[in-house]
Amino acid sequence: MATISVKFRTGKFFETGKGNGGKAGWHEAAYGTVYYQVIQQRKVRLLASGYRLTTAEWEEIISGSCRNCRLKSVADGISLDLDRLRRIIDGLQRKPTGFSADDVSFEFRRIDRELRMGEFTGKTMSRLIQQGRARTAETYHAAVRSFRQYWLSTGAVREPGIDHLTADNVCGYNEWLRDRGAVNNTISFYNRVLRAIYNRALDTEEMMEDRRPFRRVYTGVDKTRKRALPLDAVSRIAALDLSRQPPLDFARDMFILSFSLRGMSFIDMAFLHKNDLRDGRLCYRRRKTGQRLEIEWTSQMQRIIDKYPPNETDFLLPIIRHKGSDERCAYRNSAYNINRSLKTVGAIAGVAMPLTLYAARHSWASAAMAKGIPISVISEGMGHDSERTTRIYLAQFDTAAVDRANALILDSIDV
Repeated sequence: MATISVKFRTGKFFETGKGNGGKAGWHEAAYGTVYYQVIQQRKVRLLASGYRLTTAEWEEIISGSCRNCRLKSVADGISLDLDRLRRIIDGLQRKPTGFSADDVSFEFRRIDRELRMGEFTGKTMSRLIQQGRARTAETYHAAVRSFRQYWLSTGAVREPGIDHLTADNVCGYNEWLRDRGAVNNTISFYNRVLRAIYNRALDTEEMMEDRRPFRRVYTGVDKTRKRALPLDAVSRIAALDLSRQPPLDFARDMFILSFSLRGMSFIDMAFLHKNDLRDGRLCYRRRKTGQRLEIEWTSQMQRIIDKYPPNETDFLLPIIRHKGSDERCAYRNSAYNINRSLKTVGAIAGVAMPLTLYAARHSWASAAMAKGIPISVISEGMGHDSERTTRIYLAQFDTAAVDRANALILDSIDV
């Protein structure tokens, strides 16, 4: 029967005697390393844990009295490693030919490598990109990068593994996000993406056990805060003379064009092709859903395009402008620069809320509702697959309008 134990070994270092009263010689190192000892058929193998501790810290861990996040993280990591080793041995014991300590060592290192969050997610992202799902790959990258920042903030000394997504670690991560001002929808977004990565690992790694790490955290969707502008604010933005500030002028033009194109998302705008515009109609497919949409091309839209030099690429709008460039990188950089400029544009126009490209989409939906257009028509115009999605975009009725209606009701009963 194989046995597993956790060991702590301090090393020695040679000190020359300078600054030490002239006493040269070997001294106990300030730090030691944690490792795992596996014995099978009287053969011993030592497996490095990657943890480096002082003697006092090691004593805290074995006594179960860890007082800081770093030591709690190390203690959790050791516990996970031991659990992984036990599962490896349980699996190897089913082999009719038996197994050796080397087999345990090989499997431990293989699983440790394959379950590293960066390694596993990197391979998954490559497959997603090959499948044409680059946006999903980007969300995976963003979520893993965020969790890694939390992981390092605890003082962890190892790359997080997928099986480090325990209920306690996920709860700690949520608190860390909240302390940094993240709202519920942002936290839920990261939780849902990490859960998708975790579930992929469960499907591909037999050595992972489902611990349901997301059972205690929020993975729903809150109502989004109001991001729609009234029509008079959109008119003020459109009327601004920004000719002396080209970055602001371009950002404003892309905002107004998005609004004019029924709140078209910026990624769809960026990847419109010249041959999508024919006979006064713009025909394209939404990148998010694949739904085919058709929009009348107006003189207002054309005037915006005519302000800029012809695009040397096959794309219609002056967003991705250079042949041979990384198209997604160009799109992301442009979106970042435009949103940054729109904050200034909004301030100039006297808009109270932070102005973003996404506000154009909300604003068109709310303007359409204010004009009495049925939600079913608005939903079709925005390319939504259900009216429920459209309702999320629609701003709540103006509070002042509701107050006026209430005042009329109260006046009628003389309260």
